[in-house]
Amino acid sequence: MTLSLAPAHEAARAEFRTFVDEHVVPHAGAWHRAQSTPPEIIGRLAERGYLGISIPANFGGGGKDAVTLGLLAAELGRGCSSLRSLLTVHTMVAQAILRWGSRAQKETWLPQLASGARIGALALSEPGVGSDAKSVTTAIEPDGGDLVVDGHKSWITYGHVANLFLVFGRTAEGPTAVLIERERPGLRTDPILDLIGIRASMTASVRLEGCRVPEGNIVGRRGLGISQVASLALDLGRYTVAWGSVGIQRACVEACVAYTGRREQFGVPIKEHQLVRQMVTNMFTDLHASELLCMEAGRLRDVKDPSALAATSMAKYFASTAAVRAANDALQLHGANGAAGDYPLQRYLGDAKIMEIIEGSSQIQQITIAEYAYQEHARSPGIPSGTDSWRKS
Repeated sequence: MTLSLAPAHEAARAEFRTFVDEHVVPHAGAWHRAQSTPPEIIGRLAERGYLGISIPANFGGGGKDAVTLGLLAAELGRGCSSLRSLLTVHTMVAQAILRWGSRAQKETWLPQLASGARIGALALSEPGVGSDAKSVTTAIEPDGGDLVVDGHKSWITYGHVANLFLVFGRTAEGPTAVLIERERPGLRTDPILDLIGIRASMTASVRLEGCRVPEGNIVGRRGLGISQVASLALDLGRYTVAWGSVGIQRACVEACVAYTGRREQFGVPIKEHQLVRQMVTNMFTDLHASELLCMEAGRLRDVKDPSALAATSMAKYFASTAAVRAANDALQLHGANGAAGDYPLQRYLGDAKIMEIIEGSSQIQQITIAEYAYQEHARSPGIPSGTDSWRKS
């Protein structure tokens, strides 16, 4: 059983799966242990056009739709969640520039992001600021015709190797987004190691100390950095994280089906035990439910339906929590073997847990989804209120 796709999407998924099986799966464990992504695999992603997959063709990208982007995120997530996170943050920066950037910014940065000459990273979180993005404290002050940026950003995915940062700070007008190249004096990155998951994602803290950039590096308008630029980027992030969570689930299902078919206890393969089958059933069903939610979110994004926002939040919430359940059950089914480094179950569990946290935690998604439910109810005419309305009909 597999997700039914249009021929072009099916061909894309087959291409992505072949790439991941050949270039990612055999090495993901070593990257995880080394807490590093080799530049060679980043180069391969760039050569295949995957880093620019959603950038329009006139800027050197692939110009692919949201569903294709999601299928790539799923396959990368199946092989290595850290690589999927590279696709996520890089694409977030590119799409923010595409939607809110000036013509000069688009012409300068999008071709470089599409080719991989520049690696983008989103610098929003701070040591004391996570989901409350409007409370960023990084200062952006005008000085002549330039801007001077001072602040400390934390948990920046691929921040240790990125060379174009979309930084969110505060101006007199409010939260503002600005592009800062790595080579600007006053920008320094320090690695953050030993994370529970996505350990190869080269996460870093970014320190900005008197970092001077041209005023033309502001993306969008001053004061609208969160409501416009960050909102768009984070929504895209949630979408690719949802698909990446699908990839983790598929990796867990494939590992468990193979393992329970060959591992014997009490004289039979453990797949013959009913409770084992129950766990595989739940895992397999969650996988396909997650895929369908993600496909619907992608379809709505491609037709620019406003309800794509709600669909993306639901897909991210369900798929990420399902990935944690799948990874936990997969480790249980592998027993002591799953706890050892020879199997990838430790990595799956840590990566899945990160999916519940990044781009809006599960709790933030619950708050958001509930609000969508109330809004939908308010828009629906003729729905009776009160528990005994049926008696009056």
